[in-house]
Amino acid sequence: MKPTTKRVIRGLLLLVTTLGLLLGVGGLPAHAAETVALHQTTATINPDGSVAVTSTLRFDGAPPSEIVQRFRTREEVLGQRDIVFTVTDLRATAGGQDIGRVATEAEHVVLTMTPGDVGEIEVSYRVTGAAVRAPGDQTLVRWDVLQGLSLPVQRVEGELDVPGQFTDFKCVAGAPGTQAACALAAGGTHDSFAPRFTDGPRGAGEIVGPRITFPAGVVAPNEEIDERWTIGRAFTGTGWPLAAALAALALGAAGLYLLHRRSGRDAAPTHDPIEVARFDPVGPGVVEFQPGGDVLPGEVGTVIDERVDPIDITATIMDLAVHGHLLIAELPRRSEFAPADWELIRMSGERPLRDYERDLLDAVVPTGQRTLVSEIGPAVAGAIPRIQSDLYDEVVHQGFYERRPDSTRTTWNTRAIGAVIAGLILTGVLAAFTTFGLVGLAVIAIGLGLAFVAQEMPARTAKGARLLAGLGVLRQQLLSHPTDQMPKGLEYRELSEVLPYAIVLGGADRWLDALAAADDDDLPDPTDLSWFNGPDNWHLRDLPDSLRSFIITLNGQLFAR
Repeated sequence: MKPTTKRVIRGLLLLVTTLGLLLGVGGLPAHAAETVALHQTTATINPDGSVAVTSTLRFDGAPPSEIVQRFRTREEVLGQRDIVFTVTDLRATAGGQDIGRVATEAEHVVLTMTPGDVGEIEVSYRVTGAAVRAPGDQTLVRWDVLQGLSLPVQRVEGELDVPGQFTDFKCVAGAPGTQAACALAAGGTHDSFAPRFTDGPRGAGEIVGPRITFPAGVVAPNEEIDERWTIGRAFTGTGWPLAAALAALALGAAGLYLLHRRSGRDAAPTHDPIEVARFDPVGPGVVEFQPGGDVLPGEVGTVIDERVDPIDITATIMDLAVHGHLLIAELPRRSEFAPADWELIRMSGERPLRDYERDLLDAVVPTGQRTLVSEIGPAVAGAIPRIQSDLYDEVVHQGFYERRPDSTRTTWNTRAIGAVIAGLILTGVLAAFTTFGLVGLAVIAIGLGLAFVAQEMPARTAKGARLLAGLGVLRQQLLSHPTDQMPKGLEYRELSEVLPYAIVLGGADRWLDALAAADDDDLPDPTDLSWFNGPDNWHLRDLPDSLRSFIITLNGQLFAR
């Protein structure tokens, strides 16, 4: 190859190399710094406990296109509590221009920075809530000047501007929540009064934070404690919450006791028991049953349990039959397996009727008519509430109660339900926002107690208490008095008069058996009783079974829903 050709080739190679170098330098982007070279902070602690922070981030080279720093606004402490920090006036500048966007998350304030090519960023903000109470009436200021940064930091430096003398100073560094000491923390000496700290390197997200304690009066605490909701906290069983709940229970129990004494406990009887009926001796080993006439069997049951029960209506029907206002006639069965049926026939008895008796007769057997028990329908059953109401009015009219038992119970039951509902609402509110949830539970318990006391309402008057005592005596007689001492020839009448009272007070079976035993022949007895007739082949010994079936069937027709 000629020398001239070699020189041309070397020149072309030199030209290509030079162009490549020029393109490499000018055409490729500069490498961005992946680490903050220096994080330098000045924090001014004010007498009111607020802290003004200014941090400078310096880079060796151009910074990344986006940097994120997250400042926590909540820190968990013992006892299900959080310290709440408030970060305000947060901004980031570079070269005199704002480069930050601020966003709020659940437990952080997030600063997103886009610095461009500027190698130094200044972040400034103000924080409150970092000054907390410390033992001995002191104030501890604790704040991590480096926290939540998306880049590692080679070196951290900081200085505190304090309003007065402090008693303790340290610095922690490492993962969030660490208690490890910084590389250097000093201050409070004649040579260097201002507290200073140094640390590094630190990884992304790690913290560096001073902890400085001031005596009373130098820095005011401004801590904000947020109690986190838990079941245990909402229903705290110690201290004031427990005391308040016990006080509410005590007051409620005292109120329920006084209410029971005033409205639920019977008055003391001022005279001897009222004699409703008695067995009068009329000869050696012979007695007659003498109803007083003032208190009828249906009223007896209402006074005993303060309610008009189906048995009270049944006893009233039996009493009306025994005293000639009604005839109960059992009909022959249509077939061997057909159900039994009875015809109710209205009669004209001599004893004056009370309102509830008249209403009952008019509903079951209108005047001049006959009614089959099997045909008693909803129209008749619908009259039962009015009859029960009449019976309640009657026991009040006779002075056994001051107020109707049913309406009194309804009133107090309504109040009890209201108290329980109020307690549920109060429990929800107190549990959601306070530690006094037990107080709401106490109110619920009082409401339930009121519902229990309501069942004892109303109290019987002194006359009602006398009647109750007399009924206790009569009940013992009905359960124990011999049934074979009725005057000869009058057994049917005397034993029949006993029966309605025994249905209500007890012992009905033994008196029914006595009626059956009073039959002294084997002939059928379809019409031997003035108030109950049977088919042609019916005997008195069939009366217990017939009457039990009648009562069950009649109750089913009258009280079926």
